Amino acid sequence: MAPISAIALLSFSLLSISISLILSSNIIEDLNLPPPPDFRSTILKNCKENPLIRYCNAVSGDISDVFKSTIVAQHLCNESKNPNCSNSFTKIDLSTRPLIAPLYLSFTFFWKYCPLTILTIDLSNNSLKGSFPSDILFCSQIQSLDLSYNGLIGEIPTDGFTNLTNLTFLNLSYNQFGESNILRLHYFARFNSSSFLRSGLLAKDRKFNVGSIVLQVFLLIFVVGIIGCFGWRCLQRPDLLPFFLQRKHKFTQAVLKAATDGFSEGNLVGRNKRVEIYKGILRDGSEGLIEIHRGKFSFESRRDFVEECRILVQLDHKNLVQVLGWCDNREFRAVAMRWTDGYTVVEWLSRNPQWKHRLKVLMRVVEAMCYLQDQWPQVGCEIRTSSIFLSNDHEPLISKLKVQDKNNPSKNVYKFGVFLLELVSNRSPHEGFETGETGFVEWIKIHYRHHVRKVIDERMKTTVITFVQVKQAIGIGLMCTDVSNNQQPSLHQISKMIDRVYQSSLVSQSATHRHKIQRTPTNALKVNGD
Repeated sequence: MAPISAIALLSFSLLSISISLILSSNIIEDLNLPPPPDFRSTILKNCKENPLIRYCNAVSGDISDVFKSTIVAQHLCNESKNPNCSNSFTKIDLSTRPLIAPLYLSFTFFWKYCPLTILTIDLSNNSLKGSFPSDILFCSQIQSLDLSYNGLIGEIPTDGFTNLTNLTFLNLSYNQFGESNILRLHYFARFNSSSFLRSGLLAKDRKFNVGSIVLQVFLLIFVVGIIGCFGWRCLQRPDLLPFFLQRKHKFTQAVLKAATDGFSEGNLVGRNKRVEIYKGILRDGSEGLIEIHRGKFSFESRRDFVEECRILVQLDHKNLVQVLGWCDNREFRAVAMRWTDGYTVVEWLSRNPQWKHRLKVLMRVVEAMCYLQDQWPQVGCEIRTSSIFLSNDHEPLISKLKVQDKNNPSKNVYKFGVFLLELVSNRSPHEGFETGETGFVEWIKIHYRHHVRKVIDERMKTTVITFVQVKQAIGIGLMCTDVSNNQQPSLHQISKMIDRVYQSSLVSQSATHRHKIQRTPTNALKVNGD
């Protein structure tokens, strides 16, 4: 009789088990089933026909392990996608099956009775941990074994390998074994180094591992150093970061130092005991005005300073200085503002500007004050001829702003009234008046009714029409500074009154211009004979 195949010998008991068992997908449940009544007699018959079957020596022992091994064999054959598991079981292929590979490796009774037809075992890429799975060496007839890309450690059972006389392919690469140089052993000389790459089994692997560790440590130190240097540099010079990584409105002392060329004297605009003001080139290439305060600042004052700056950077009006950001250290504090070419109103008045230009400045200043009152009532401003700058096109810029706990509208109206009277008279309340602003306002009142020309800037040329406009403006200024009856006009009312005076000045200027043209001879309009 022809020899019975090993798979047939293993599956003999399955012939007496129901089809539902064979097709069952839950191996744990199947392993709890008892052997069928005639199981012992069936395997005795098989062993009589082929005594080489591995379970034949166990017939007199624990027959249940033999039965369980046949169940595992059936499941494992299906998991390994063998073509016909009732007749053929040539390979165990659990490659990249990390969820079930450890389970089948735990079935010691299966490996003990490993089917003789299995020629290939592939357990690669399963992240197996621990020592070498020695039970698979019971399959001494195998020709191919692949345990690569796992995490196996310790020594391999070299004595057990000597029983694998048919083994022609071996791959233990990418594990963490501890043998020194396996190729020196006679049995393993049949394989080349590709079977043991990065496995720890080659002498050069150890050298490589030590070198690799040193290299990794060096790279780690290098990377940490680079990141540390880069981080420190970014903290000091955030303006060097890409735009999307920059902290908006927050400057460092190093950034401001670079912007002012090291706080050089050449960039120094002004200085007193409390503050230094520099001109500098900011991160976006624009010119900025940097106001610096030095000293020891308490935690509370630093907190208040930052909160104030957070508000000021949000202001958006063409006649208010644009605050770009701030710097806050324990002994260094700064505010960066957009630089505007121009001069103070004091300097401007010395050039004897025309009445319409003075009116335009008044109109723009009160508009900016209305903006603050409506949208930022907590922000106050200093309205002085010395603290308001003018651009070349006569646009005023209020340069001193302050966040206040309580903003007094009446006081703001009074400050504007004084400013208006200064522009008309070209006189400073703090020069020539013992009582300052109060004396200055009283001086205007005394001469307003009957000697108003004495309070008007004598250099300013006025016509009959502009004289009336100037007198109207002085009347507005006196209303603003009259706090005796609590009937001061509001900033919005003042804005409308100033605007009417300004519009009338434009109308009168246009009428005067037409009158001059009408009086000009016809031939005077011709140029170059046209």
